[in-house]
Amino acid sequence: MAAHEQASEERPSAQGRDDVDAVTRAVLTASRLLVAVSARSLAAFEDRVTLPQFRLLVVLATHGDAKLVSLAERLGVNPSTAMRMLDRLIVAGLAERQINPANRRETALRVTPEGLQLVEDVTAGRRREVASIVERLAPEQRSALIEALTAFAAAGGEPDVSGGGADAYPLGWAPDPAAPQDG
Repeated sequence: MAAHEQASEERPSAQGRDDVDAVTRAVLTASRLLVAVSARSLAAFEDRVTLPQFRLLVVLATHGDAKLVSLAERLGVNPSTAMRMLDRLIVAGLAERQINPANRRETALRVTPEGLQLVEDVTAGRRREVASIVERLAPEQRSALIEALTAFAAAGGEPDVSGGGADAYPLGWAPDPAAPQDG
């Protein structure tokens, strides 16, 4: 293949670049909407939990009991930061520490039933608001959105959960098979 042919294949066409820019703008606009939906769903509980604390509850609810270090890794924070967030959630009755009876040096961190209920309530609020928005779309737009968002998620490395039912991963986070299992 000639050098000029190879170079033209590597560079996106002007039309392709315009498409990428248009799609990027559309995704960013949709992202703003989804962030607003998320913020509104948590607003009713803002007197009890902050967004970072809610993320911690979601990780515990999704992945189950955890040790502090693995919890901090999943959140992308330092263990001391995770501990401060956890301490506040424990005071609020939304999370708890429990000594591992098999190894008394280990402490398991878990979401309480009240914390799990809060996660479920926030998630249900998000689901209702998103469903309300989706209902305003024509059926053919819904089909196109499913196809586009499924492809977008796959391109971003999100696992497909379409066959798992509506509640397979209600928070949108599948358990990470590569993550160390806490016990």
